[in-house]
Order: sequence, then structure tokens, then C-alpha cells
Amino acid sequence: MPTTTLEPLWTVEDVATYLGVPVATLYQWRYRRTGPRARRIGRHLRYDPADIRAWLDQQGD
Repeated sequence: MPTTTLEPLWTVEDVATYLGVPVATLYQWRYRRTGPRARRIGRHLRYDPADIRAWLDQQGD
């Protein structure tokens, strides 16, 4: 049986740092439904790093 290593989910601050945008921009994108997909875990937003990379690849130049 193959084992998979899951990457930990990223916080809003992690994604903001990775993308080089302010945290407020991520919240605006979420409100407008234009940014990367986020999941609510309790009262916290979390992002799957694979979703962030896929979203970034789709953005073009």
C-alpha cells in the first residue's frame, strides 16, 4: 500500500506571503470569488498548497 505525505494546509498569512499580496487582498478575492479556493475549518480559513499552485498556474502572465 503506497503511503502519501500530505502537506499541511496553509493559513491566510502563508498564502499572502507565498503570493506576495496583502492578507486583505485574499479576503477581497474570496468575497468576489476570484481568488484561490479556501476552506473554512472552524472559524479559520485554510488553503491547500496544491490548490494555490494550480490557481496560480491558471492566472497567466
